[in-house]
Amino acid sequence: MTTGRILIVEDEMQIAETVRLYLEREGFSVMVACTGTDALGAIKDGFDLIILDLMLPDMRGQDICAAVREFSDIPIIMLTARSSEEDRISGLGIGADDYVVKPFSPRELVARVKAHLRRTKKTERKELSFHHGDLFIDTASREVRKGGRVLALTNTEYRILLCLAEHPDIVFSRQQLINSVQGMDFEGFDRVVDAHVKNLRQKIEDTPQQPAYIKTVYGVGYKFLGRPQK
Repeated sequence: MTTGRILIVEDEMQIAETVRLYLEREGFSVMVACTGTDALGAIKDGFDLIILDLMLPDMRGQDICAAVREFSDIPIIMLTARSSEEDRISGLGIGADDYVVKPFSPRELVARVKAHLRRTKKTERKELSFHHGDLFIDTASREVRKGGRVLALTNTEYRILLCLAEHPDIVFSRQQLINSVQGMDFEGFDRVVDAHVKNLRQKIEDTPQQPAYIKTVYGVGYKFLGRPQK
């Protein structure tokens, strides 16, 4: 049976209780916080994933997400009634790993939770280095370092980087890339993937406008430039 600790941050109790019941049936330990203040107080107790509503009575979900990203790369799935492409990109831009629009299927949400945790818990040790040792990826510690400095990547950013870096010079379409890192079909827009890649470039590239690692193949997708050093 699945195990893991999940924090639901949602002020609509019917939604929170429905999601809680579905997760508990799958073996998860679940806590519900109804306000941003309660959520920020609970997060540091240690959770494996956060399900975060965008609109809360005391603060915005985006602000909570940004605060969490100051000290943790825990997977965050945003819940929102806003379905526009710009809203999705905005949520991903401040560090969310996934974006689910209300109304949603609780079963689909549970499947997404499992997919994120399955990816997070892979612990096979492999250290990869690129471009004369400037960029290091350590899959045991899930750390990415550039010039000796640890980079603060979200889980989705980390998985995109690892997927591309493990297959240098192979072009991934946007759909192939998001399916690979999420472990399931992702009904999103191409620009959602682009938003993740843009965030990633801001962190790993010296000049994001002239990327040395992740190259755009126009009309197709992305590929990683450079091979692992022996």
